[in-house]
Amino acid sequence: MDKNTWIGFLLIAAIVIGFTWIQRPSKEELAERQRVQDSINIARMTAAEAQRLSDSLQLVAGQSAQAETVSPEQVQERIQAAYGTFANVAQGEERFVTLQNEKVRLTLSTLGGVIKHAELLEYKASGDTVNPLSLFRGDESAFGLTLITANNRIIQTGNLFFTPITSEEPNKAIMRLQTTSADAWLDFVYELSDNYMVHLAIEPHNMQTELAQNINSLELQWRQLIPQQEQGRKFEERYAQLQYMLVGGDIEKLSESKDDNTKESARVKWIGYKDQFFSTVLIADDAFSSSQFTSTVQSKQSGYIKEYSTQTSIPFDLSGKTATGLRFYCGPNHYHTLKAYDEGVERSERLHLNTLVPLGWKIVSWINEWLVIPMFDLFTGWGLHIGIVILLMTIVIKLIILPFVFVSYKSSAKMKALKPQIDAINEKYPAEKMQERQQATMQLYQQAGVSPMSGCLPMLFQFPVLMAMFWFLPTAIELRGKSLLWADDLSTYDAVFHWGFNIPLLGDHLSLFCLLMTICNIGYTYITMQSQATDPNMKFMKYMMYAMPLMFLFIFNDYAAGLSYYYLVSLFFTILQTMIFRWTLNDEKMLAEIEANKKKKAGKPKSGFMARLEQMQREQQRLARENAKAAGKRR
Repeated sequence: MDKNTWIGFLLIAAIVIGFTWIQRPSKEELAERQRVQDSINIARMTAAEAQRLSDSLQLVAGQSAQAETVSPEQVQERIQAAYGTFANVAQGEERFVTLQNEKVRLTLSTLGGVIKHAELLEYKASGDTVNPLSLFRGDESAFGLTLITANNRIIQTGNLFFTPITSEEPNKAIMRLQTTSADAWLDFVYELSDNYMVHLAIEPHNMQTELAQNINSLELQWRQLIPQQEQGRKFEERYAQLQYMLVGGDIEKLSESKDDNTKESARVKWIGYKDQFFSTVLIADDAFSSSQFTSTVQSKQSGYIKEYSTQTSIPFDLSGKTATGLRFYCGPNHYHTLKAYDEGVERSERLHLNTLVPLGWKIVSWINEWLVIPMFDLFTGWGLHIGIVILLMTIVIKLIILPFVFVSYKSSAKMKALKPQIDAINEKYPAEKMQERQQATMQLYQQAGVSPMSGCLPMLFQFPVLMAMFWFLPTAIELRGKSLLWADDLSTYDAVFHWGFNIPLLGDHLSLFCLLMTICNIGYTYITMQSQATDPNMKFMKYMMYAMPLMFLFIFNDYAAGLSYYYLVSLFFTILQTMIFRWTLNDEKMLAEIEANKKKKAGKPKSGFMARLEQMQREQQRLARENAKAAGKRR
């Protein structure tokens, strides 16, 4: 190999070594990785130990039935060996304690000292007109902590029996995990506020000799099945999602359409198990760390939408001087209810729970927050029926975007009026003289005061408003259970026909509001096509214009009836204003205005843009002529 080859190899080696050195992890990153791996190992050890204890307890229970082989004393010895200081609470009878206010009823179980059943008293599941809506019940939810005893036993609080302690304070319950020492215990203190939030304080008392001395955090496991609450499973699956907020305010999400999991090394403020209209949120007074989240889609036959699970750790003061604080939010995804938790709170401490309500992309969410939601609150505050509220919102939105629609329609009307003159230019300048044709067309547009883009830009301005309503109505819990005409629930589809089998793209039903919207959309397309100048050779595009409304029938058949009703009313007003525009902006008036513009601009100098454009066109023509002459000479 020559010298250049050796130099090349040396440079490549230097680059690789330098890149490796730059990309190497810092000491802090290595320490964090090791801490995360340690947490994972502890979680695995915890699961194995929990299974071992469960198997051991089952073995003890089975052997206790054989009195001739295992005596009661031997049973107690084995339980003592398995559970150590918690042996006296390894067995017991499950009892329940209830906390309730006007909005929520929580049932606490002595097995694990956890919330076993959460009911929302102001809501009901779809198809159930009697019972309050249950966020979870029984084994649908599991919550527990991992305790490491002084003799290195790994214990799960979910397998132990707590003792309810009477409290004189209203809506307060103390679940006490007693040890073999009469003066050592662990309290789960629940306090239910006057809304949907319950505070949990984990308070150790004289546990320094019962638990491992070196622990400063506790491993926490939380799992929950999300039952199907709504008629439209498709949309409930779309909006059901595990979300969490990092300390600092960034919101992260797991996939809503497929199984997903992630490990989060950053500190987490809250974890939300979200359904379409309801959520269970676990909030740390401090923060969670070394978290692992999993979301699993459930089968349609199961009756559940998703299963969420979390493994994380929370700070723990073994001395008991500082309690470990958590909060559970068990309630609706109602924008104002969730946003109220940030009122009067410093910016750095805000929870931003209102992000559980999906309002669309950034600019769309701004329109929803500053226009749509305040307008909706105003009209509902008048005590109007929800159908009238949507009707009034449609009228207001139509008035807001009316100037843009008018500009767009006027531009289309001028283009139609100019079509004969455009055709004359096309005949005068054949396709071979495309530059002359374009120059003559642009000159005609300038004289007439017409811009081809003026019909498109107004549509771009009104598009975010239309998208805001598209995001708001399907997620507005205020529509849930509200009826209009034949629709019993505006938050889901209003099926009037069921055929018992699935048609691709359409489903197993037909929604009437969606069908009426499609018919109205076809009528609007027909009116629009009649008022626009179309090329006879482009019949395919004409058919495509009619195909689009038919596609909406398949797209919106599963959407909320409230959204289809809004589009139906909006299309009706669009047709009405189009007829008014057509009456006021006919071809004669447009031609008269065009001629007036020509006269006004006849003696005026051309605009800078048009002058530069024409100069560019002349330069292109000159270059084209020179290229043609050069080509002729070469021949």
